[in-house]
Amino acid sequence: MSRKSNRRLLVVQVAGLGWGLVQGREASTILGRDWVPMETVFPAVTCTVQASFRTGVPVGRHGIVANGWMDRDLRRTFFWEQSAALVGGPRIWSDFRESGNRVAMLFWQQSLGEAVDAVLSPAPIHKHHGGLIDATYALPEGLYDTVAERVGEKFNLRNYWGPMASVRSSGWIAKATAALLQDEALAPDLCLTYLPGLDYDLQRFGPGHPRSGNAIQSVEQQLKDLLEAATTAGYDWLVFGDYAIVRAEKPVFINRSLRNAGWMATREIAGRSYPDMHTSRAVAVVDHEIAHIYLRNPGDAGEAGACLLDTEGVESVLNPGEQKDRGLMHPRGGDLIAVAEDGDWFAYDWWTDRREAPDYAGHVDIHNKPGFDPRELFWGWPPGSVSLDASRVGGTHGRTGKGREVAMAASYDVGSPQTLLDLSNAVGESLSASFSDR
Repeated sequence: MSRKSNRRLLVVQVAGLGWGLVQGREASTILGRDWVPMETVFPAVTCTVQASFRTGVPVGRHGIVANGWMDRDLRRTFFWEQSAALVGGPRIWSDFRESGNRVAMLFWQQSLGEAVDAVLSPAPIHKHHGGLIDATYALPEGLYDTVAERVGEKFNLRNYWGPMASVRSSGWIAKATAALLQDEALAPDLCLTYLPGLDYDLQRFGPGHPRSGNAIQSVEQQLKDLLEAATTAGYDWLVFGDYAIVRAEKPVFINRSLRNAGWMATREIAGRSYPDMHTSRAVAVVDHEIAHIYLRNPGDAGEAGACLLDTEGVESVLNPGEQKDRGLMHPRGGDLIAVAEDGDWFAYDWWTDRREAPDYAGHVDIHNKPGFDPRELFWGWPPGSVSLDASRVGGTHGRTGKGREVAMAASYDVGSPQTLLDLSNAVGESLSASFSDR
């Protein structure tokens, strides 16, 4: 006998939706529901948060230690990889789906190959001689064409990341999600979607800037329209933020410190400096306010940690024991994890002379850079390039703790979750409890 659910649920993850953005605002309720604060996971970055929510387990179990990491055997860094097989652990919807319910993931990280029934995800084709073909991965195959027709335009990757990134990206995703929910032939029983629009101007200008305020209002309206469409289509809904963005104080060039101290090795090629991952004794793979440090010899952890702590802007360095105690220990993670001072952020640069910068430094290149680079949100010089000026970055994230809570609201009772993992497990339990015999 089928045990298909008698209710439907929309989960919306809003990038950068910190508690401070909704606390005290006139629009601090949405569709009659109050926002509440909740502690997110560490590190508070997109891929880690989304993996934690979909599994309900800590980083040390699901293995998404940041938005990127270094493969120790290949001695290569990997950022924004999209295979669902990278995410270890259970899925909170597994029993729900096995009981005959349909699940969709729209624009979530690491969704390709996931055990779901519908997927939409950016998947551009990088051409051999440069440039790319803007493409969106879809499961089932015709899904993208269907929702794009109903939205009235195709998804524009340049609105999703880079100097042209804007709230238009989340506007398209919100409309596409609404179109999916309102189509009875396609509508899933559980839909997870992602609105990235807040992230861009908050990183460019920081919270409190008028441009960030405009972005907040735009995404607020997009969210309201989406939730109204979901409610009309018979869905309960849950909205939560992944991290709180704070004002960026200063960049910390952690690889520059490692290079100057003899830990990081480089190769000079055509007048430019490239990292030599194979001979470097230590390399920092940076991601906002945190950095994973990979050592050739784990026995050097004490000495390398001392070097890092001598770097201005580094607040603490987590050794393996401390990582294990906090549920962070995983083979993909660094031998050490550096945490920046509050509001400082790690830039991946190892060079000091601009002329030494590798060729990819001045381009949107999320796969070759050994670290997340928020400067890709700014145009640089010459025209068509992105900025190398780290002082332009206005906002950052990654740390957790007091003042870094995220906002959450729901149309149904999810209890009183104190943490994102609490929320994930509450959602998983509610999905299991929603079965009814047919």
